[in-house]
Order: sequence, then C-alpha cells, then structure tokens
Amino acid sequence: MMFTTEMTQLFAIVLGRDSQSVTEVLLREGVMQFINTSEIEGKKLENLSTAGSQSSIKEITDLRGRIEGLLHTNGIIPTTPKEAELSNHVPVDIEKEKNFLDQIDKERNGIRERQRAIQQEILKLEDIKRQVELYGLGLSDLPLKAKHSFLAIQTGKISVSNAKRLDDELRGLPLLNVTLGQEDDMIFYLLISMKREKEQINKILSGVGWTNIEMPDELQFVKEDIFKDVSAKLKTLTDEQKKLETNVRDLIKRHEEHFRQTWVNLRITELFSTIQANFKSSSRTVIFTGWLPASKKDKLAEEIKTTCDGRCYLEWGEPGGKETIDDEVPVQFNNPKVLAPFQMLVSNFGIPEYGTIDPTPFVMPLYLAMFGLMFADVGQGLVLVMLGVLGVFHFKANSEKQGLFTLSWLIIWCGLSSIVFGALFGSYFGVAFFNPLWFDFHGIVSGHIADNSAISDIFDILLITIYFGISVIFLGLLFNWINIIRTGKWTELVFDKGGILGGWIYGGGIYIAYYLIKHDYKEFPSGMVLFILVVLPALLLFIKEPYHYLKHQSSQNFNPFIILNFLMQWVVELLEIFSGYLSNTLSFMRVAGLGIAHVSLMISFFTLANMTSGVNSIVILILGNMLVIGLEGLTATVQALRLSYYEFFTKFFHGTGKLYTPISLNSGYK
Repeated sequence: MMFTTEMTQLFAIVLGRDSQSVTEVLLREGVMQFINTSEIEGKKLENLSTAGSQSSIKEITDLRGRIEGLLHTNGIIPTTPKEAELSNHVPVDIEKEKNFLDQIDKERNGIRERQRAIQQEILKLEDIKRQVELYGLGLSDLPLKAKHSFLAIQTGKISVSNAKRLDDELRGLPLLNVTLGQEDDMIFYLLISMKREKEQINKILSGVGWTNIEMPDELQFVKEDIFKDVSAKLKTLTDEQKKLETNVRDLIKRHEEHFRQTWVNLRITELFSTIQANFKSSSRTVIFTGWLPASKKDKLAEEIKTTCDGRCYLEWGEPGGKETIDDEVPVQFNNPKVLAPFQMLVSNFGIPEYGTIDPTPFVMPLYLAMFGLMFADVGQGLVLVMLGVLGVFHFKANSEKQGLFTLSWLIIWCGLSSIVFGALFGSYFGVAFFNPLWFDFHGIVSGHIADNSAISDIFDILLITIYFGISVIFLGLLFNWINIIRTGKWTELVFDKGGILGGWIYGGGIYIAYYLIKHDYKEFPSGMVLFILVVLPALLLFIKEPYHYLKHQSSQNFNPFIILNFLMQWVVELLEIFSGYLSNTLSFMRVAGLGIAHVSLMISFFTLANMTSGVNSIVILILGNMLVIGLEGLTATVQALRLSYYEFFTKFFHGTGKLYTPISLNSGYK
C-alpha cells in the first residue's frame, strides 16, 4: 500500500488464426495496458502492419454514440457489457444499423418539426390570450377597452373560393383566425392579431378580396365565445404536443431492446478493435506487448496458452530490464476503497512515478488532522457528515458522477475529523456542553488562561502547529530519501536540497531555534555544536558543484571564473535551503490561525445573539453557524489541501507518472 503495484511487461507472438480468441481473452481479463510495438530493440518492424483500423474504430464509436444518444432521450443509460455477453456477441452490420438509425432520426425529426410548429402556435395564442385578459374585448362593435392594447381586431368576408388560400397564407402568423359563419358564397371571419403584424396581414387580406364589415346581428353571439375559443385551441394544441412527445418516447421504447443489444455488441466490437489496433501482424503471426500487474501474470499466461493450444510465445520483462520495450511503466494505485477520497486528492496533484512512494495512506491522517485543527466543532462536524451522507446516496447510482460521490465521502471524513477535534476542544456549535478532552480552545481565544492545562495560551496553540509542520516536513524528506535510494540516484541523495545535507541543515536549524527560545533568545549553542549542525553540512554542500563539473565537464579548460561560479551557486542554494525550509515551517501556523478565526467567528455571533433575545437570538445563532460551516469549512478544506501539496508533496513527490489504464469491459468511454 505504501508503494504502487508491481508491474511486469508481456511480449507475445501468436498465430493470426488465434488472434480473435486471444483478443477475447485479453478483453475478458482486462489487465493489459498496451504499448506501441512499432519499434522493438531499436529496429522498426517494416514488414509488419497494424491489425486494427483507426477509421473503423471511429465509425463504430460514432454509431454507438448515436444509439446512446437515443437511449438517453428516454432516460436509459446502457450498462457495460458482461462476460456472458462477450462470449455471445455477434458482429454488427454497420451500414444496416446506420440506415435503421437514419429512418428513426427521420421519423423523430418529423415529429420534432410538428412539435416546433405547435409550440409556435401555442406561443402566439398565449400572447393573444394574455392581451385579451389584460384589456378585454368590446361586445357590441369590437372596440378595445384600453387604448394601449397590443391587439388588432378585424371582421370581414371573402368568397368561398379564396378561403383555402387565406388559411394557407395566414398560417404561421401570430393571429387567431375565427370562422364566424357563411352566407351564400361568402365566409365571415374574425381576425385577432398583434398590432405589429397588422400591415403584413392587410397585404394578405387585400390579395384574397377581403371586405371589412360590421358584425352581422345573427353572428354577434360568437364574439362572446372568443376567449373560450382561444383557451380551447390552446388546450387542443397542448394535448397534441404531449401526445407527440409520447410518440417520440414510444418510438424509442419500441426498439429499446434492439438498441440495448446493438449498443453492447458495438461496445464489444469497439474494444476488440481498440485492442487489435495495438497488434502488429505479418502473414501468419500477430505481435503485441504491454504492461500488467505482476500478480496477474500467471493467470493471463495460462489463459492465452489455453486458448492457443500452446501455439504462442510469451516473454516477460521486469521494469528497467534490458528486455523491456518501453521504460515508462504505468502506475496502479494499491489502496483500499476507504482511501478513495484521499487518492483523488493525490491524483489531482499528479501520478507518482513507478516504484516511488504513494502518499495516499499518509495524506489521510495529515489532511484530517489539519482540517480538524482548523474546524473543530462536534455539531458543525455532524452537519458535514449528514451533508456527505446525502451526497453519497444521491450520487451512488450515477456512474457519471463518481467524482462527486468520492467528494461526498471526503466531506464525511472531514466531518468526522471535526467531531473528534471538537470533542478534544469541547466545542458543540460553539458551546461547551461538555468538558474538553484536551484543552479549551474557545476559552484560550476568549482570554481565559487555563493554568491546569499544558496548552494555556495562543502561543501554545501556535507551537502545536509548528511542531506538526516540522514533523510533516521531516516525513516528506524521509520519503524523498527512500525514493532516491530506490532509484539509485546516490549523488542526489547526499547533495540535493531535499537530500541528507538539506535535512541535516534543517534539523540543525530547528535545534538552534529551540535552544534560543529555551534560553529566552539570549544564548546560542556552543561553537562546536553550531559547526556540526550547520557549518559542516553547508561546507559539504559546496562539494556538489565541483563534483558535477569534474563528472560532466572535465574536458573544458579550467579558469578562475569557474570557482566564482561554484561560490555563487553554493550561496544561492544555501539561501534557498534556509529561506525555503523556514517559510515551509511557518506556513503551518495558518492552521492555528484559521482555528482561532473559527473560534472568533463563533464568539462574535454569540455576542450578537446576547444583544437580542427570543427568536432573533436563535436566528442569529442559526445563520452564524450556517455561515461558519460554509465559509470556514471551505477555507479549511482549501488550506489543508494547499499545505499537503506545497509543504509536503514538494519534498518528494514529482507527479510525473502515467496512470495504469488497461482495456477491459469496464473501460470508460466517451
């Protein structure tokens, strides 16, 4: 768990006739991260060709994406293929499925076009209805009751022969066309429209022989039903809109099973093609290579040999060995699920190099300790836990929200840390319901000195964070030394500012500072102690540049300016070590500072609450706690992360590794 998973490399040669069955084995096992076989031992494989086609993969991916989009419109999320489906999958006729999808899309688009047209009609009618509601209509000669109405109302007649032409030309315009009745060969109309459209409508009316008239007495009763007519038409259009939406869903639902099965077959074919794109083939053989966890080596070898009936050649290589093809070994984290939130924090910074320390198990206690010191309250921590639990239940079933799911678990862990430290400091929503298990943080910040406690004032709280920071920095240096030893960079182990000499100087500086404080800043350690702790490692550090010069540039002519260059580089590095470690250590004082700020805010809200009474007091305390949880919780989260990244990780963690992403049935897809 402290180090990443041990990896091994497989180089394999199989017969071309076995390539499909071997591909199925590789996909079923899902442990291979393939590497490019275009170059082996420095010689290009000119006589070998790529087995898979990138264009065919793109075609398959695009088709799968189209089906996925159709299923998503009905709220259906396809599930990843299972092993049983891998064995039973059938090839997909790409052209046939494309044509079928084109037909479905054509039918859907026709329905969508009708929906858009209906929606436009609905908007027009709603606009007219709104104007009628605001201003009303006269019932005798159709004058508007208000001068500022946006409605234009006309009554008139045209011949029966022009009726269809009128309806066609008015279609699409924002108006209500009410047929009032018919006398002989003339049809009477009532047109209600927006005034802004009147000029365009009049041009159409003049083209069909429209004659403005007063409303005939025998048709007056129709006017009283105009408002009802608009409402009825709106209901009819809305019902039709809902019916069309149902038709779209039913269209997908009718073919749901076919789409699901086709999606699975396409996904399997896509994964097959992706694997085979990493194959190199000749007329009879196929070559592939890649990395996998060493623990999976025996099982994969057995499966390949079984499916090939022994007709294969398998060669295994260890990272860094001469027989390996690619030196960039992928990294697989080796942490239990409980550490997933903290592994997420590590991954956000970078992926550790293969063979180096994975800081995830150490980030958990360090991060939670810093968060708890800055946000110590049992009640507020309980609120965070409840918020995290809600997030876990909400995002658990959504595979696309796994990042938020993991973040919810991080909130739960932070809440638990807040509860623990809140109990240690005796804080329950800012109130000391119980005696603190360690010391009274609120009391100290309020100015009440605790004589019977080891922590009695603000300076003691600051010292806690200083000691904590020193421990974190030394832990980072220790991890750096372990990583350097594992990679065999012995010069760096000694002379790097994060190496033994840098740590020696830092440790000496810590002791000198402690000695000064212990003697009230009036006395330094003895000269011999100062020489051993600081001067000696500083002098040894001077050897670094001459050593590098002799090792890499010994062919150049020596001159006095080179010595001056050595001195300048030595001085600069010493300054970097002293200033860097000093700022790194003091940076941890922000943990105490934010803890004090958290307490001070709660004291402020209690002071405000005491200035009022009753409901107002309760409201102030509730709002105050909400503000502290939101503001201080976010600040503590960010600062704990910043200290982890810049004061701890930078001592040993380079983040230049490549994440292990094998091709499997569970591989992510776009």
